[in-house]
Amino acid sequence: MTKQTPSSAGLNRPQVRPTAEGWKQPMGPDGRPQLQFAQKPRVSQPPQHLADMTLAERSAKLKEMGLQAFRAKQLSVHYFQHYTTDPEQMTDLPAAQRQELAEAMFPTLLTEVKRLVTDNGDTIKFLWRLFDGSLVESVLMRYPGRVTLCVSSQCGCGMNCPFCATGQNGLTRNMSTAEILDQIVQANRVIAEGGLKGTGRKGVHDAERVTNIVFMGMGEPLANYKRVMNAVHRMIDEAPEGLGMSARGITVSTVGLVPAINKLAEEDIPITFALSLHAPDDELRDDLIPVNSRWKADAAIDAAYNYYQKTGRRVSIEYALIKDMNDHPWRAALLAKKLNARGRGWVHVNPIPLNPTPGSIWTSSEPEVMQEFLDILNDAGVPTTLRDTRGKEIDGACGQLAAAE
Repeated sequence: MTKQTPSSAGLNRPQVRPTAEGWKQPMGPDGRPQLQFAQKPRVSQPPQHLADMTLAERSAKLKEMGLQAFRAKQLSVHYFQHYTTDPEQMTDLPAAQRQELAEAMFPTLLTEVKRLVTDNGDTIKFLWRLFDGSLVESVLMRYPGRVTLCVSSQCGCGMNCPFCATGQNGLTRNMSTAEILDQIVQANRVIAEGGLKGTGRKGVHDAERVTNIVFMGMGEPLANYKRVMNAVHRMIDEAPEGLGMSARGITVSTVGLVPAINKLAEEDIPITFALSLHAPDDELRDDLIPVNSRWKADAAIDAAYNYYQKTGRRVSIEYALIKDMNDHPWRAALLAKKLNARGRGWVHVNPIPLNPTPGSIWTSSEPEVMQEFLDILNDAGVPTTLRDTRGKEIDGACGQLAAAE
């Protein structure tokens, strides 16, 4: 018997269909997975925090309280540059007013519940408890030359994707602007304290604060559009108004909310846009990404291409490679055909091996299958790079830790 090549083997591989494991997907009257775009009614939000406001709004609030408005700048420096909310460390403020100022501007937003660290120390996963008991996660990763933080934007998620741990309990509420930003500030504090290991380009820790943000944590960022964009503005605002980060280091990801993608293209902020596609054909994507029942794969790709045309920023296509489900050679060829039909040079594909789960249908493709998938896309002229995976040993996929708790 002759040995099959990967291509011929791919023709004979089975087609595994998406199905939720260990939980039951909520279904609507039409028999389709139920989508939840709005948070549950009358859900309370956290108290207003300094990071929810512009510098002018911070000054105005202090004036309303009978406090000096210029203290807003000092408080902003402490939070965004020194990463502290501890009044005892704010020695440039009058001792008699420190506690009052801190209580007014820094209500507790995120309380650390658990911290998991990889063996080499270059990846840390945080589990945070919010003011209402909700649990969210963020993941801090050091790479050569940069430090990336994967942030959450919602408590839970309403997109109801069968493979996602976050979506098991639906959407509880949107996170506030400050709750999103506090993930970064607390991560910066951990870095400043020496909590993140790993080395930079020249064998030294060459990035001593978060340089890159990816909105790929818990929740669908574009379903919390206003607060996410407020957070992005605060990330790129110059100090002390904000964190003074580069917009080009911020990536906003979506499963394909087409109207919001088009709105994002009009923002005139040079952030990176990523479309979590995971299948180029509607037959599979309808089940894999339920929002595809509203906006089909071609509509989502069109919106991604529109983002490129409006901004000149190359788009990323995220594609989780799942064994015998979406990793067939013909799907790689179809994806290449659809992307090239819109033009060349506008897109980069980032396949990523799914974190393997023993005995589950949701497991990573075989190495030779992944390589063939990449080769088909690259040979078709579509730049494609297998994305580095981090945090397998600490349940790195967002939602795993909160679900376990």
